[in-house]
Amino acid sequence: MENIIINSLKESIETKEKLLATLIKPIEELGLLLAECVANGGKLLFCGNGGSAADAQHLAAELVVRFRSSVNRPAIAAMALTVDPSIMTAGGNDIGFDNVFARQVEAIGRKEDVLIGISTSGNSQNVLNAIHAAQEKSMKTIALLGGDGGEIIKSADHSLVVTSFTTARIQEAHITVGHIWCEIIEEVNFKEYIK
Repeated sequence: MENIIINSLKESIETKEKLLATLIKPIEELGLLLAECVANGGKLLFCGNGGSAADAQHLAAELVVRFRSSVNRPAIAAMALTVDPSIMTAGGNDIGFDNVFARQVEAIGRKEDVLIGISTSGNSQNVLNAIHAAQEKSMKTIALLGGDGGEIIKSADHSLVVTSFTTARIQEAHITVGHIWCEIIEEVNFKEYIK
Protein backbone atom coordinates (compact mmCIF):
# COMPACT_ATOMS: atom_id res chain seq x y z
CA MET A 1 0.00 0.00 0.00
CA GLU A 2 2.83 2.39 0.77
CA ASN A 3 4.05 2.13 -2.84
CA ILE A 4 0.60 3.06 -4.15
CA ILE A 5 0.60 6.16 -1.95
CA ILE A 6 4.15 7.18 -2.87
CA ASN A 7 3.61 6.62 -6.60
CA SER A 8 0.31 8.53 -6.63
CA LEU A 9 1.81 11.49 -4.79
CA LYS A 10 4.90 11.54 -7.03
CA GLU A 11 2.76 11.36 -10.18
CA SER A 12 0.56 14.19 -8.91
CA ILE A 13 3.61 16.33 -8.15
CA GLU A 14 5.13 15.58 -11.59
CA THR A 15 1.88 16.54 -13.32
CA LYS A 16 1.75 19.87 -11.51
CA GLU A 17 5.45 20.47 -12.16
CA LYS A 18 4.62 20.21 -15.89
CA LEU A 19 1.97 22.92 -15.40
CA LEU A 20 4.57 25.05 -13.66
CA ALA A 21 7.08 24.53 -16.45
CA THR A 22 4.80 25.06 -19.44
CA LEU A 23 1.43 26.66 -18.65
CA ILE A 24 1.98 29.67 -16.36
CA LYS A 25 1.24 32.22 -19.10
CA PRO A 26 -1.86 30.47 -20.50
CA ILE A 27 -3.24 30.00 -16.96
CA GLU A 28 -2.72 33.71 -16.31
CA GLU A 29 -4.20 34.82 -19.63
CA LEU A 30 -7.31 32.68 -19.20
CA GLY A 31 -7.71 33.80 -15.59
CA LEU A 32 -7.65 37.41 -16.79
CA LEU A 33 -10.19 36.58 -19.51
CA LEU A 34 -12.52 35.19 -16.83
CA ALA A 35 -11.91 38.22 -14.62
CA GLU A 36 -12.81 40.49 -17.53
CA CYS A 37 -16.02 38.52 -18.12
CA VAL A 38 -16.99 39.04 -14.47
CA ALA A 39 -16.07 42.75 -14.62
CA ASN A 40 -18.32 43.18 -17.66
CA GLY A 41 -21.32 41.55 -15.95
CA GLY A 42 -21.04 38.18 -17.68
CA LYS A 43 -21.65 34.71 -16.24
CA LEU A 44 -19.27 31.78 -16.07
CA LEU A 45 -20.93 28.54 -17.17
CA PHE A 46 -19.20 25.24 -16.36
CA CYS A 47 -19.88 21.74 -17.71
CA GLY A 48 -18.31 18.30 -17.57
CA ASN A 49 -19.09 14.65 -16.87
CA GLY A 50 -18.42 12.46 -13.84
CA GLY A 51 -15.52 13.84 -11.83
CA SER A 52 -15.42 16.81 -14.21
CA ALA A 53 -19.09 17.48 -13.38
CA ALA A 54 -18.07 17.60 -9.72
CA ASP A 55 -15.24 19.99 -10.64
CA ALA A 56 -17.72 22.19 -12.53
CA GLN A 57 -19.95 22.34 -9.46
CA HIS A 58 -16.99 22.90 -7.14
CA LEU A 59 -15.68 25.88 -9.10
CA ALA A 60 -19.11 27.44 -9.55
CA ALA A 61 -19.64 27.19 -5.79
CA GLU A 62 -16.27 28.85 -5.08
CA LEU A 63 -17.37 31.81 -7.19
CA VAL A 64 -21.01 32.15 -6.14
CA VAL A 65 -20.39 31.63 -2.42
CA ARG A 66 -16.76 32.22 -1.53
CA PHE A 67 -13.29 31.07 -2.49
CA ARG A 68 -11.26 32.46 0.41
CA SER A 69 -12.97 32.93 3.76
CA SER A 70 -10.85 36.04 4.32
CA VAL A 71 -12.34 37.72 1.21
CA ASN A 72 -15.94 38.63 2.01
CA ARG A 73 -16.81 39.85 -1.49
CA PRO A 74 -20.09 39.97 -3.43
CA ALA A 75 -21.28 36.83 -5.22
CA ILE A 76 -19.99 36.12 -8.73
CA ALA A 77 -22.41 34.91 -11.41
CA ALA A 78 -21.36 31.31 -12.10
CA MET A 79 -23.20 28.03 -12.52
CA ALA A 80 -22.59 24.40 -13.33
CA LEU A 81 -24.81 23.02 -16.08
CA THR A 82 -24.70 19.63 -14.35
CA VAL A 83 -26.84 20.24 -11.28
CA ASP A 84 -30.50 20.09 -12.33
CA PRO A 85 -31.68 16.44 -12.45
CA SER A 86 -34.92 17.37 -14.22
CA ILE A 87 -33.08 19.16 -17.03
CA MET A 88 -30.45 16.43 -17.28
CA THR A 89 -32.95 13.56 -17.40
CA ALA A 90 -35.48 15.32 -19.64
CA GLY A 91 -32.65 16.35 -21.94
CA GLY A 92 -31.14 12.88 -21.96
CA ASN A 93 -34.53 11.36 -22.72
CA ASP A 94 -35.93 13.90 -25.18
CA ILE A 95 -32.95 15.38 -27.06
CA GLY A 96 -30.12 12.98 -26.20
CA PHE A 97 -27.40 13.17 -23.56
CA ASP A 98 -25.01 14.66 -26.12
CA ASN A 99 -27.15 17.81 -26.10
CA VAL A 100 -27.94 18.35 -22.39
CA PHE A 101 -25.33 21.10 -21.94
CA ALA A 102 -25.81 22.70 -25.36
CA ARG A 103 -29.53 23.13 -24.71
CA GLN A 104 -28.83 24.95 -21.45
CA VAL A 105 -26.30 27.20 -23.17
CA GLU A 106 -28.97 27.96 -25.76
CA ALA A 107 -31.42 28.86 -22.97
CA ILE A 108 -29.25 31.00 -20.68
CA GLY A 109 -25.99 31.80 -22.45
CA ARG A 110 -25.32 35.38 -23.55
CA LYS A 111 -22.52 36.83 -25.65
CA GLU A 112 -20.91 38.41 -22.56
CA ASP A 113 -20.67 34.98 -20.85
CA VAL A 114 -17.86 32.41 -20.93
CA LEU A 115 -18.35 28.65 -21.13
CA ILE A 116 -15.73 26.49 -19.42
CA GLY A 117 -15.93 22.88 -20.66
CA ILE A 118 -14.04 20.27 -18.66
CA SER A 119 -13.06 16.92 -20.19
CA THR A 120 -10.17 14.73 -19.10
CA SER A 121 -10.20 12.90 -22.45
CA GLY A 122 -10.98 15.92 -24.60
CA ASN A 123 -13.62 13.80 -26.36
CA SER A 124 -16.83 14.37 -24.36
CA GLN A 125 -19.45 14.94 -27.05
CA ASN A 126 -21.81 16.85 -24.79
CA VAL A 127 -19.03 19.26 -23.80
CA LEU A 128 -18.06 19.68 -27.47
CA ASN A 129 -21.68 20.38 -28.40
CA ALA A 130 -21.92 22.95 -25.60
CA ILE A 131 -18.84 24.70 -26.96
CA HIS A 132 -20.43 24.87 -30.41
CA ALA A 133 -23.68 26.20 -28.91
CA ALA A 134 -21.75 28.86 -26.99
CA GLN A 135 -19.87 29.92 -30.11
CA GLU A 136 -23.17 30.29 -31.98
CA LYS A 137 -24.11 32.83 -29.29
CA SER A 138 -20.74 34.63 -29.67
CA MET A 139 -19.66 33.48 -26.20
CA LYS A 140 -15.99 32.84 -25.49
CA THR A 141 -15.14 29.21 -24.75
CA ILE A 142 -12.41 27.67 -22.61
CA ALA A 143 -11.66 23.95 -22.45
CA LEU A 144 -9.84 22.29 -19.55
CA LEU A 145 -8.56 19.08 -21.11
CA GLY A 146 -6.21 16.16 -20.58
CA GLY A 147 -4.10 13.79 -22.66
CA ASP A 148 -3.59 15.21 -26.15
CA GLY A 149 -6.67 17.46 -25.98
CA GLY A 150 -8.84 15.11 -28.03
CA GLU A 151 -11.46 16.54 -30.39
CA ILE A 152 -12.39 19.47 -28.18
CA ILE A 153 -9.02 21.19 -28.60
CA LYS A 154 -9.92 21.70 -32.27
CA SER A 155 -13.08 23.65 -31.41
CA ALA A 156 -12.67 25.62 -28.19
CA ASP A 157 -11.48 29.23 -28.47
CA HIS A 158 -8.93 28.55 -25.74
CA SER A 159 -7.68 25.22 -24.40
CA LEU A 160 -5.51 24.30 -21.46
CA VAL A 161 -4.27 20.72 -21.70
CA VAL A 162 -2.88 18.77 -18.76
CA THR A 163 -0.46 16.43 -20.50
CA SER A 164 -1.24 13.29 -18.54
CA PHE A 165 -3.29 10.25 -19.50
CA THR A 166 -4.17 9.39 -15.89
CA THR A 167 -7.67 10.68 -15.18
CA ALA A 168 -7.10 11.29 -11.46
CA ARG A 169 -3.95 13.34 -12.08
CA ILE A 170 -5.71 15.40 -14.78
CA GLN A 171 -8.62 16.12 -12.43
CA GLU A 172 -6.25 17.16 -9.64
CA ALA A 173 -4.53 19.57 -11.99
CA HIS A 174 -7.85 20.91 -13.33
CA ILE A 175 -9.08 21.82 -9.86
CA THR A 176 -5.74 23.48 -9.08
CA VAL A 177 -6.03 25.58 -12.24
CA GLY A 178 -9.64 26.39 -11.38
CA HIS A 179 -8.63 27.55 -7.91
CA ILE A 180 -5.93 29.78 -9.40
CA TRP A 181 -8.55 31.30 -11.72
CA CYS A 182 -10.83 31.97 -8.74
CA GLU A 183 -7.99 33.80 -7.01
CA ILE A 184 -7.19 35.83 -10.13
CA ILE A 185 -10.86 36.81 -10.50
CA GLU A 186 -10.91 38.01 -6.90
CA GLU A 187 -7.59 39.84 -7.15
CA VAL A 188 -8.66 41.71 -10.29
CA ASN A 189 -12.27 42.52 -9.40
CA PHE A 190 -12.47 42.66 -5.62
CA LYS A 191 -9.23 44.22 -4.36
CA GLU A 192 -11.10 46.36 -1.85
CA TYR A 193 -12.27 43.17 -0.07
CA ILE A 194 -8.81 41.61 0.19
CA LYS A 195 -7.07 42.21 3.50
